[in-house]
Amino acid sequence: MMYIGVDIGTTSTKAVLFDQSGAVKAKHHVEYPLLTPAPDIAEQRPDDILEAVIETIKQVSLKSADPIRFVSFSSAMHSLIVMDEEHRPLTNSITWADNRSQAYAKKLRLSDRGQEIYGKTGTPIHAMSPLCKLFWLKHEDPGIYQRAARFIGIKEYVFQRFFGQYVIDYSIASATGLFNIHEMRFDEGILNELEIEEQQLSQAVDTTYILKGLNETFAERMGLDSMTPFVIGASDGVLSNLGVDAFRPGEVAVTIGTSGAIRTVVDAPRTDHEGRLFCYALTKDKWVIGGPVNNGGVVLRWIRDEFAASEIETARRLGIDSYDVLMRIAEQVPAGSNGLIFHPYLSGERAPLWNSDVRGSYIGLTLAHQKEHMIRAALEGVLYNLYTVFIALTVLMDESVTSIKATGGFARSNLWRQMMADIFDENLIVPESYESSCLGAVVLGQLATGEKQDFSHVSGWVGHSFKHIPNSEHVLIYREILPIYIDIAQSLTEQYTRIADFQRKHNSL
Repeated sequence: MMYIGVDIGTTSTKAVLFDQSGAVKAKHHVEYPLLTPAPDIAEQRPDDILEAVIETIKQVSLKSADPIRFVSFSSAMHSLIVMDEEHRPLTNSITWADNRSQAYAKKLRLSDRGQEIYGKTGTPIHAMSPLCKLFWLKHEDPGIYQRAARFIGIKEYVFQRFFGQYVIDYSIASATGLFNIHEMRFDEGILNELEIEEQQLSQAVDTTYILKGLNETFAERMGLDSMTPFVIGASDGVLSNLGVDAFRPGEVAVTIGTSGAIRTVVDAPRTDHEGRLFCYALTKDKWVIGGPVNNGGVVLRWIRDEFAASEIETARRLGIDSYDVLMRIAEQVPAGSNGLIFHPYLSGERAPLWNSDVRGSYIGLTLAHQKEHMIRAALEGVLYNLYTVFIALTVLMDESVTSIKATGGFARSNLWRQMMADIFDENLIVPESYESSCLGAVVLGQLATGEKQDFSHVSGWVGHSFKHIPNSEHVLIYREILPIYIDIAQSLTEQYTRIADFQRKHNSL
């Protein structure tokens, strides 16, 4: 018996075939473009993603000699597609990265009503959320808004095509900004403000909801029996926690890819009084709280491309990975980068600031600082920012942190992993499995089908590759510099807006 986990991501969809021991037997991914014709626009064509889902499932199912027990789904959050009466999209899929609603988000976030909505929904007020996208669409494109028969996300689009039903899982619903996480239903007051009827939204179901009766044409294309159970699953972030075996009290998961996130699982919904953290469903009984950051590996890529051209050319000639070269350079610099601080806000920031206007900066530059200091400071700055989210997270946790489990591209770097252990002053474990969202989807699918009664078996599936213990000397240095980093970021709020306004006025970005 085999299982397929599917992860619908922002830049690609991946399907992974697992056997009953949790071993990966096959995987396939298909990329698709992110349409960015203007700085604030980030859209995708829904049918590009539908075809990617079909192709990835087809390719891994072909590798299985055994029957497919079920297909279970993970998906990126916060997408919005406007559908007409004939079930055709009136818009592309507007992704979480689309920033056109930032003015509406900023106004709402600063209001008492914004904080009230956050408390009900667990979704921070930000341009990423469908809530803010709908306010923007309602005022800026009323023609499309009034023609809308449905407002859905990308996973709903795929399932509607497969099964002819509009369903949304509690996890994706809890990330819309429209769903009352305390009452487990779409909030009537919010819908009234948006002039939306509940029937214009999909039916909200638990993340263990199963659909059968796959459209025969799609079943044939994917090489599946039409009665193969499809588990609706959850969002990529919450399933990543499950997929790295970080779902028990005190266990924290950190992911740093292009962007990043830090999360932990709790037994009931809870929100942060300052609106810094999200609260999204894993199941109807398990909730994930945490915060996403915009600036993860994208900062390292910027450093590589803009600061290290000669070193990268040398690496290319020697057949060495360019990022390994950057790490070797950064290793020559002591912890704290001799007092050089980097605020990594190159693409605005979500948690903990939730401010699209913040900008990156080096603070403390002297003639004694060299290129290698700037590289290490950038690596440290990404982790400093994540640590500020971690501080907010620990306030909402009922227990002390017992472990941090880290995944993503950064986990391949021994230096960056050790930096995290030192900055967080916590033991750091790197799970062996890198397919965390797909693996989490399969583990959830086993619960849905009754094959397992809980998630405890995931520990045997994940394992770990590395464990880092904090360096006490480095911890002391970071404890000294972190308050400076935080104070400077907070003191520059007004200046960030002035700089952002100047850049928009002069079109310099």
